[in-house]
Amino acid sequence: MSSRTTTMAFAALKDELTCSICLNIYADPIVLRCGHNFCRLCIDHVLDSQETSGVYSCPDCREKFLERPALQSNLKLSNISEHVHSTQPAQPETEIFCSNCLDSPVPAVICCLHCEASLCDNHLKVHSKSQEHVLMEPCSSQRMKKCSSHQKPLTYYCRDDDSCICVSCLLNGGHREHQVIDINEAFKKKMGSLKSIMAKGASMREEVEEKIQSLQMHKERTAAKTARLVDHTNVTFKDIRRQTDILGKRILSEIARRGEQTSLSISDLIQRLDIRKDDLSRKMRHMEKLCNTTDPLSVLQDQGADDKYFLDREQADICTRVVEITNAVDDLDESLISKMVRKGLSGIMGDGGITTFFTANEATEILLDVHTAANNLHVSGDLKTVSCSEEHQNRPETPERFEEYKVLSTRSFTSGQHYWDMDTCKSGGWRVGVAYPSVERRGPLALIGKNTKSLGLRRSGDSYFIRYNEKESRINHKATCEKIRIYLDYDAEQVSFYELSDPIALLHTTNIACTQPIHAVFAVYDDGWVRLRN
Repeated sequence: MSSRTTTMAFAALKDELTCSICLNIYADPIVLRCGHNFCRLCIDHVLDSQETSGVYSCPDCREKFLERPALQSNLKLSNISEHVHSTQPAQPETEIFCSNCLDSPVPAVICCLHCEASLCDNHLKVHSKSQEHVLMEPCSSQRMKKCSSHQKPLTYYCRDDDSCICVSCLLNGGHREHQVIDINEAFKKKMGSLKSIMAKGASMREEVEEKIQSLQMHKERTAAKTARLVDHTNVTFKDIRRQTDILGKRILSEIARRGEQTSLSISDLIQRLDIRKDDLSRKMRHMEKLCNTTDPLSVLQDQGADDKYFLDREQADICTRVVEITNAVDDLDESLISKMVRKGLSGIMGDGGITTFFTANEATEILLDVHTAANNLHVSGDLKTVSCSEEHQNRPETPERFEEYKVLSTRSFTSGQHYWDMDTCKSGGWRVGVAYPSVERRGPLALIGKNTKSLGLRRSGDSYFIRYNEKESRINHKATCEKIRIYLDYDAEQVSFYELSDPIALLHTTNIACTQPIHAVFAVYDDGWVRLRN
């Protein structure tokens, strides 16, 4: 037997083992009372869809059943199907050949649903042109293009049921009152919808990729900042331990010094009082002897008996020494030592210690750039104070100069951590922050924080406000002083604002995109002023 004959025989067997619903080889085949076979899941779905009408029928012969038919397994057909499944591995889709070219395979260019045949160019020329012979693109299974119920070409699309139907389904089935359109029209609409979905999906995927990239960058920045903070923290606490050790030794030495000094004073006083006690005892014995004498002349002529101030003087001397001893003991009072400890720790933990460390290691020297200062601003000779000017300054108009109220710093930053401190006015208007050199110099977009190129903090009464990207929000902190610190971490892309109160207070931290050099920027209005403290 030739290989072509074997192939055709297997194709015929496979066709006999194919479910007319899913068009695949039977899986757990069952047989209905009318004798037709289907996959168990396939016929279950069909019967479920017929349940609302109360009438059940076979998808192949349309025989009706008064009740839902019982599903009986076809064991013989099941064994054959399993054998075919096991002996035939999944094959990739192959080229479709003409059904009429038996001598040699010729690629098909069209298929006829009515004839269930594939046709090459030559056989297409002699094929019937009748309307019942519906021609479509070649398909490995022509039955996929036909209605499983009526075996007619699927030429319509029911929008209500979202399914392809034939003319019989439209005229005699349950689709007569449904929205039905030509299958080609449905295809065009479906393709348009798919293209729109694909475009939207591509846009969403691009957005997701950008978010992933942004989060990845943020993760890397967080890891770098975490490592830096761990190193800084280790260094800080190592320095704190060193300073506290020095403080502890100094306080212990002071306690020992005071204790030793007090002890020596007490010992000296005890020795002196012992001498006084012996002298007093001797005098008391002499007076006792006089008291026992009966000779008036002996008593009256004894000069020691006339020392009237003796007892008072000794008593006063004793009291003085006791007070001295008490004062000496008070030098070791716990409250005094506690004050020394608190004062020493305050020096370590205060503005010169750990608090300053976590904002930056050293203040950055910056000056005001008079070449960017608006002509309604006055800049001091040391380039550290900017204030409102009643007179026009007559500086040359250049592209770098702001139209009004604002001025940049001469220095810009492209890496590292930096901070600068400033004094601000309480009653006048001001806004301080950071800006790119490309920030607008004129118009509403030149206002600090009215764009993505600048960020600024202002104070109104006892409240602070932060503005960035045209959005201004109030900070939940009551102002207590006029000293402000700006901290820039260029590598972490963060800007923080602090109030230099006691203790120092973090007002706000904002993430920014550090894609350009960053300057300090200052704005004053309504008789406001700002003075750099560095």
